[in-house]
Amino acid sequence: MASAAEQLASNLNFSAFAKAEDLKKRIWFTIGALLVYRLGTYIPLPGINPDAFAQAFSSQSKGVLGMFNMFAGGAVERMAIFALGIMPYISASIIMQLMTSVIPTLEALKKEGEQGRKVINQYTRYGTVLLALVQAYGIAVGLEGGNGIVSDPGMFFRISTVITLVGGTMFLMWLGEQITARGIGNGISLIIFSGIVAGLPQAISGTLELGRTGALSTGLILAIIVLAVVVIALIVFFERAQRRLLIQYPKRQVGNRMFQGDTSHLPLKLNTAGVIPPIFASSLLLLPATVAGFSQTTNMPAWASTVLAALGHGQPLYMAFYAAMIVFFAFFYTAIVFNPKDTADQLKKHSGFIPGYRPGERTADYIDYVLTRITVVGAIYLVLVCLLPEFLISATGVPFYLGGTSLLIVVSVTLDTVAQIQGHLIAHQYEGLIKKSKLRGGKKAR
Repeated sequence: MASAAEQLASNLNFSAFAKAEDLKKRIWFTIGALLVYRLGTYIPLPGINPDAFAQAFSSQSKGVLGMFNMFAGGAVERMAIFALGIMPYISASIIMQLMTSVIPTLEALKKEGEQGRKVINQYTRYGTVLLALVQAYGIAVGLEGGNGIVSDPGMFFRISTVITLVGGTMFLMWLGEQITARGIGNGISLIIFSGIVAGLPQAISGTLELGRTGALSTGLILAIIVLAVVVIALIVFFERAQRRLLIQYPKRQVGNRMFQGDTSHLPLKLNTAGVIPPIFASSLLLLPATVAGFSQTTNMPAWASTVLAALGHGQPLYMAFYAAMIVFFAFFYTAIVFNPKDTADQLKKHSGFIPGYRPGERTADYIDYVLTRITVVGAIYLVLVCLLPEFLISATGVPFYLGGTSLLIVVSVTLDTVAQIQGHLIAHQYEGLIKKSKLRGGKKAR
């Protein structure tokens, strides 16, 4: 078995890929679906003055709208039919995960297996529609309040805007599910990934233009490239890092035969919370500046102006709050998505145990102890990755396109997609070996 696995690993090359017809179909389907998404980000809402909106957006590009615009692939900047993007679905999914830990009925559904997950997914879709309706109506009202953005304000514009934006979000949710089922990778993650990557060429050309005009030195640009490579390597290392707990299963007797006890491992990811802590932290920190910008009040109190200035990018108070909130959400979200007591109960149910610890409560305490320690390391890693661009912006004044959150998403989605491609190639190789062995068996029988 080991030699077969080694043979498969050595044969994962372009020739194996060329023979995997099902994999190629999945990749072409994924590319086609993402092209449809990118096309939708350029179709504007009806009744909008693009020039007036672009002028209004430029004043808010450094707030929450700028971050959402990056995740939506520029659809917010153009106020396209996909301006809401897939964020309502992500928000609804996070809310459902929180509710499954609080509401006993949902917690019981979660433990029912595939059928329970289908019900929870349906509730998530309902929540997506509700959040999209609220956000779309708020956008419609906000657009009407702009100076010359809407050509014909009124109830008809609001209704058409809500229908268009909610329909765009529901289409993206359906498209993401289709990519997951018929393509490669997680569809929702790939949609966000493509939106972020779509802005890279413009960002790179802008940086090179700054170098050509002398605003940035060649040495600084080269240092930024080297630093980006180092940070990407760091993210890859930490995202794949695991603490593996040894699990043993006792000997068992089936009839007159005695089977030896088996061993396995319980993998605990170093960064269990993923990209959720930076997203939550940055959204909450950018919210006050966005609200203040929309309010457009000239008689803002002095203390409010001082707080807003202190919470600007690169400011010490902003960085301190950013780091503290990342650490908080790292522990909070890890506690939501991973329950040591449930894991210990599952191990006890299948007669598994961690050597040196009794099944049940002692095992749960030990898993919680280990998880807490590695989450400390994971939280420090998230803080370093997310604060590094802020320090560089403050020190050099370079407008980095990829911040910590977006870089984490790009690298994580790439790793996941590559792993799925390798899985399909391995499955194809195994199928080929099985067919060859059957043919050889048939010839020997003759």
